[in-house]
Amino acid sequence: MRSPKAMFAGFVPVFALIPRAAMASGGGEAGDPLMDLIYQVGNFTLLIAVVFFVARKPVVAYFEGRREQIKNDLDQAAQLLGAAEDRQAEIQGRLRDLQTQLDEIQEISKQRAEEESERILAKAQEAAARIKSDALEATSQELLRARRELRAEAAGLAIELAGEILKEQVGDADRQRLLDEFITRVEPRSENQVRGA
Repeated sequence: MRSPKAMFAGFVPVFALIPRAAMASGGGEAGDPLMDLIYQVGNFTLLIAVVFFVARKPVVAYFEGRREQIKNDLDQAAQLLGAAEDRQAEIQGRLRDLQTQLDEIQEISKQRAEEESERILAKAQEAAARIKSDALEATSQELLRARRELRAEAAGLAIELAGEILKEQVGDADRQRLLDEFITRVEPRSENQVRGA
């Protein structure tokens, strides 16, 4: 690239033409249109050159700064993207682990529910068997009690009936004889019981 001095030296002839351009464009003389065009192009070129020399460094500095800022922004975006991808991979891993844990919890809950159901069913069967056994025992006891009561009542009725029959058929002499027989039978038994005691 050429140095600023060399570029400035190239524009010196253009500076020399500036007064002529001013004269040509300013006055009442009719000038050559081609020369007017050349002067206008020269003025525009001079303006561009001045703007280039004056504004070049700030513009270049601005664009370099902007380029650096964009580069930094892209680097930061790449870092953030990498961090986001890492975070997403971590979250996906946690979701897989969570789904696995959820499946395990559901399986354990199902097994526990089945075990609890079996335990409750076993307890219910035991309770039903116990109730049935208690009912059979109570029925058996009630039947025995009813038989005893019936026997006792039947015995009482038989004694009463026998007493009635005896009153009608047995006289005083028969009563005395039966009483004596009873006493003779009871006395040996009571003596045996006393000896055994």
